[in-house]
Amino acid sequence: MTSFIDRVTLQLRAGDGGHGCVSIHREKFKPFGGPDGGNGGHGGSIELVVDPGVHTLLDFRFRPHARAENGKGGQGSNRDGATGADLVLRVPDGTVVQLADGTVLADLIGVGSRYVAARGGRGGRGNASLANARRKAPGFAELGEPGDAAAVVLELKSVADVGLVGFPSAGKSSLISAISAARPKVAEYPFTTLVPNLGVVRAGEESFVVADVPGLIPGAASGRGLGLEFLRHIERCAVLVHIVDCATPETSRDPLSDIDALEAELTMYGGLEAKPRLVVLNKIDVPDGRELAELTRPDIEARGWTVLDVSAATHEGLRELIFAMAHQVREHRTATAEIQRRKPVIQPVAVNDTGFTIEYTADEAFVVRGSRPERWVRQTNFDNDEATGYLADRLARLGVEDALAKAGAEPGCTVRIGGREFDWQPTLHADADFTPGNRGTDYRLAEPRTRATAAERKAARAARRQRSSDTPELVDDMP
Repeated sequence: MTSFIDRVTLQLRAGDGGHGCVSIHREKFKPFGGPDGGNGGHGGSIELVVDPGVHTLLDFRFRPHARAENGKGGQGSNRDGATGADLVLRVPDGTVVQLADGTVLADLIGVGSRYVAARGGRGGRGNASLANARRKAPGFAELGEPGDAAAVVLELKSVADVGLVGFPSAGKSSLISAISAARPKVAEYPFTTLVPNLGVVRAGEESFVVADVPGLIPGAASGRGLGLEFLRHIERCAVLVHIVDCATPETSRDPLSDIDALEAELTMYGGLEAKPRLVVLNKIDVPDGRELAELTRPDIEARGWTVLDVSAATHEGLRELIFAMAHQVREHRTATAEIQRRKPVIQPVAVNDTGFTIEYTADEAFVVRGSRPERWVRQTNFDNDEATGYLADRLARLGVEDALAKAGAEPGCTVRIGGREFDWQPTLHADADFTPGNRGTDYRLAEPRTRATAAERKAARAARRQRSSDTPELVDDMP
């Protein structure tokens, strides 16, 4: 049984941010003693890093779940919570990170390449950080933001310059062992090679990587045999080399039919048509093999492909093959370098970009989408009226309420933000000049009866002041 694993599904969960702290430090000459609640620590992220010592995804087959550390909560005396440690998952070079539907998130090529697959949640701010000139002693703190949860598929595609394709027992493993230091298993029965083998080949001052891709037979692209499992390993190759067995004992096969069958599979797989081809007529050390190679070479060359006669057993023709592959690789690298030298196009953010969008859904709800409003909702403690009022102020300053009104929202309409549902009521006095009341409360969120009573009290005080100003002064008529 082979231990080569090149496709796995991971369930990732980043760490949650720690909650901010609500604390009051009793100190003279400071309102309410002074807020001193510390901030919560950020949750740890999960990061994928290319490690040259890792060659398969085997470890993830047995440990498909990964979770990073949560951030710690803040404490009094302005003590911030500890940040959760990041979790680093080491993957082989050439790993593609994608969603279950095939959407590619990252293509990790090169040692040290990194990708944050799940980002840790932000820690909530304590009431010391939320204090300002008007809200001098906040009676609330922000909650820690939940970390990202993601299900990603890791798919390994070998990073090779040259891909050797051919029928089983065509001599691919023997050839790669003859031109490089790779030592794959070689035997005289089909499907000896069950995993892709890589070898580094030197041609003068240049070096390149050759991959022996196993299991290609007619029907491989549709799932027959092992081919579908390993066709992905030739996607990155700069050149494909057909290894043709010119000494096969099967009378129903010949070099042209073998090439046509494999080309049909490559075409069915897709994305490989533009890659240059070389054709290697192998096993010319066998007399019948040399004779068959001489007969079929003109027909293959008529297709515009370079044909080379080699023998992996006697090393005949290997030098010419190595330099032919090096020439194709050099041309590919030159073309790739030219593309990489082009300056990237930077798309600046539009000046009228508000950072959120509003969509009216079929169930008659207004859905607000945007990183900031959704994060603010997640970090709000709705059991605290002051925290809820603070959220309303932030959304109003961002322009959410004005945008809802322009979108046709009316008081009492359903509004969804960040997974929560609200009955929308336009916020009064949602600006920087709003002065909060007692800690943990917000008179704007009080019941209508309470608001009316407060208004009546204010009117009564104004009436008393007016009556006192209208009272005439007493005059002493005594002599």
